[in-house]
Amino acid sequence: MSRTARLFQLMQSLRRHAPPVTAAQLAEDTGVSLRTLYRDIEALRGLGAIIDGTAGYGYALTEDAALPPMMFDDEEIEAIVLGLRDVQAIADPHLARAAKNALTKLQARLPDTQAHRLKYAVLAADRIIRPPQPTIDVRALRQATWDERTIQIDYVDVHGTPTQRCVDPLGIVFLKETHNLIGWCHLRKAYRNFRLDRMRNLAITSRSFRPRRIPMLREAIDVLSSCWPEPSAMTAESRDSAQS
Repeated sequence: MSRTARLFQLMQSLRRHAPPVTAAQLAEDTGVSLRTLYRDIEALRGLGAIIDGTAGYGYALTEDAALPPMMFDDEEIEAIVLGLRDVQAIADPHLARAAKNALTKLQARLPDTQAHRLKYAVLAADRIIRPPQPTIDVRALRQATWDERTIQIDYVDVHGTPTQRCVDPLGIVFLKETHNLIGWCHLRKAYRNFRLDRMRNLAITSRSFRPRRIPMLREAIDVLSSCWPEPSAMTAESRDSAQS
């Protein structure tokens, strides 16, 4: 394997593994010794890749903007454009702006022919009926979810009854026409959906449930998915019945 091919394979390994990834794992992926792996890490840094970490701790790829752009085929470009434009149509303002910026950055990184295809993609996304606007800071909620921090909210259910909830936030999903938080409700002692437009007064607590978010999210989806009707059968009444 040429050195160029090996460095490319190392970049792919850094992208693929959850950080921090150990030098031993990277060396195994690329089929080299630890000494060669350390030299390859420094070579990538010299090319402009921002790689955090040291030997004995593990490595995390932060940014590789100075490296040659990743190539996409035509359908991959259409899929990326459609996905990011849908985010712009349905997401909260911060995430919608991030999707727009991501498209702009991607267009700047692609070769001219592919950048042209991205700019004038055949597929588009728009929503005649926009989802209800969240009544909390969704960016703060996303951060609490990443940090695996328990939150406190005031919540109004489908009947207009207010309650105070303590929730372990696991993920945010878009169901039909509304954004929903999937979480473990300490009040109900069960997994629940919480519509973001019915949440008020979000507060992030110091209580951590790390590192259980991923297994809890898998379990929550298994439990709650049986309550989620098929899109064609979903009505306002059936959607509300799935809310806590």
